[in-house]
Amino acid sequence: MIKKSINLTAEGKKELEEELKQLISGRPEIAERIATARAFGDLSENEEYSSARNEQKIAEGRILEIQEILKNAKIIKGGKKDKVVLGATVSLDMGGKKVEYTLVGPTEANPLEGKISDKSPIGKAIFGRKSGETFDFNGKKVKIVEIK
Repeated sequence: MIKKSINLTAEGKKELEEELKQLISGRPEIAERIATARAFGDLSENEEYSSARNEQKIAEGRILEIQEILKNAKIIKGGKKDKVVLGATVSLDMGGKKVEYTLVGPTEANPLEGKISDKSPIGKAIFGRKSGETFDFNGKKVKIVEIK
């Protein structure tokens, strides 16, 4: 099986490393909760035990996921600011509405934080464009005001 590299910004890599560190440091607490709940007796109807085991399962799954992402990560650099590339922050005028997005890989995308994937519709539409360029997107005129 060929592993595909995963595009991450340096900031995104740092955030994942921090999350991984927190998850790993939380392992003893979860193990203690499991041990305490196990001491209550019958495990078949022990909600505390089931809850702690489920939490452990989720945490371990996320640890494996983050480790795999980091192992296959390709750190992207912003490069020149003459066109929209991964890692660039772009100010747009979308039909009179001003918005700002940072273009990132799909793993890092979080629209609520203004981080959009290069695979999203707007990400695809702005990728490779230059500052000052105007184009149609979903029936609206969009202008790239600035690339940082």
